[in-house]
Amino acid sequence: MSDISDLIDFDSLLSADECALRDSVRAFVDSEIKPYIATWYEKAIFPLELVPELAKMGLLGMHLKGYGCAGRSAVEYGLAGAELEAGDSGLRTFVSVQGSLAMSAIYKHGSDEQKAEWLPAMARGEAIGCFGLTEPAAGSDPGGMTTFAHRDGGDWILNGAKRWIGLASVAKVAIIWAQTDGGVRGFVVPTETAGFTATPIEPKLSMRASIQCDIELSNLRLPETAVLPNVVGLKGPFSCLNEARYGIIWGAMGAARDAFEAALDYSKGRLQFGRPLAGYQLTQQKLVDMALEINKGFLLALHLGRKKDGGTLQPDQISVGKLNNCREAIKIAREARTILGGNGITLDHSPLRHANNLESVRTYEGTDEVHTLILGSKLSGIAAFR
Repeated sequence: MSDISDLIDFDSLLSADECALRDSVRAFVDSEIKPYIATWYEKAIFPLELVPELAKMGLLGMHLKGYGCAGRSAVEYGLAGAELEAGDSGLRTFVSVQGSLAMSAIYKHGSDEQKAEWLPAMARGEAIGCFGLTEPAAGSDPGGMTTFAHRDGGDWILNGAKRWIGLASVAKVAIIWAQTDGGVRGFVVPTETAGFTATPIEPKLSMRASIQCDIELSNLRLPETAVLPNVVGLKGPFSCLNEARYGIIWGAMGAARDAFEAALDYSKGRLQFGRPLAGYQLTQQKLVDMALEINKGFLLALHLGRKKDGGTLQPDQISVGKLNNCREAIKIAREARTILGGNGITLDHSPLRHANNLESVRTYEGTDEVHTLILGSKLSGIAAFR
């Protein structure tokens, strides 16, 4: 199932198993997401009914091993993410929040008991998770969080607020990061716990087929067993953010590819001045420029995926992929819209929907500015964050 944007025989760089997984997810997206996504986006609906299907395909926590998870490679995870985001960023984001953030936090830092309690149910899609790090006044600077957990006998009491937390209003479990007298700690919080309130953020101009929430934590009491025991400090949430950032490298290119394909198809059938738009030099230049960046973006994603599978991927290299591919993907989606003309502002076509979603994707898991400064520090040896 080759892509029309593929100018370099990209599939020759993949194994048969990788192609088969990619094709199966693409078929699912084509049949179960694309026919309905315009309605979901317009009505701001996240299709919870697809969660069991995503679980059956092994896409929830798919890069984790054991506990009912598929144990797939980083490249396979990336390929699946690209296909999901070709449908809509909201669907890929669900898989990322569930697997790369909430499940990864428990998998990397949790106790054996926490893993056994939550990971199998989350892999089956029976328990949705969320990841509470960002706060109303602490986005790019998570060290500035004010959510605080203090001891009360053998328990912990949490107070604070989180914002832009994906899936929180439908989650059964939340991973909440809070300051303590001993540093930042993670807590496994069943969302039915008294003092936990999640409120969807509405209305939105981006990620409409997705759920993002405000969380309020009011004298929320947890037992000692709720603490993630194996990490202290911001390295805990950052290790999960890097998993999510890696997935975005692939996902953004999936959105870009779908926008390109929509523009190409339209340009072949749309007649202006007696000939198809695709027959004009200016249109062909747009198409070629978009295709080149898609090819380069997927090559970068694959290179970083192979390094991740080999255990050599560095955090600053993830920043290369996240910064570049998000930046190029949103340019591609916007350029694709221009080929569609006025028709491109309707939900009959995907490019502007993708562009709107990518405004969020380029912002979460590290803004362009944050990743630029990470790479600036790498190049210069001088940290410019403060």
